[in-house]
Amino acid sequence: MTIDQDLTRIGLQEETLRFEAFDLSTAWVLGKLLHDLASERNLGVAIDITLHSMPVFYIALPGSTPDNSNWIRRKRNMVLRYFRSSYASTLRLQQQGRTIEDNGLSGADYAASGGSFPIFVNGTGCIGAVTVSGLPQREDHNLVVEALALTLGHELHNLSLS
Repeated sequence: MTIDQDLTRIGLQEETLRFEAFDLSTAWVLGKLLHDLASERNLGVAIDITLHSMPVFYIALPGSTPDNSNWIRRKRNMVLRYFRSSYASTLRLQQQGRTIEDNGLSGADYAASGGSFPIFVNGTGCIGAVTVSGLPQREDHNLVVEALALTLGHELHNLSLS
């Protein structure tokens, strides 16, 4: 897929993967599902769900590294800054030939890398982010989208990036 095609599909993901309500129990269900998917596939990832500034789910699976938590923080900062998936922001920067520093952001605090997705609640907006780190950025993004689609009862084939 081209960058334009990916951005169109990610836009569809961001419009479709929205909750009617999201609370700590929902965070647990989503986090546990991500854990189960990653464990079944032997993926060495770290998983984080943060609401506003409160961490509500975190796990590091075998094969993840201490660096993953810093990548999570930086990717999540991109989502909470732009209210878009970190992968969409990354692709947009690539398309424009720009860097996060060109936008006045520090690479120490923000990462142009996929794997973090906004948690949208209908009628409220973005209330947090769900983030995976440890795989190539497109795969991190796809894993999060898969878990969101399963949680919300959406067909994955209509949403995933090929």
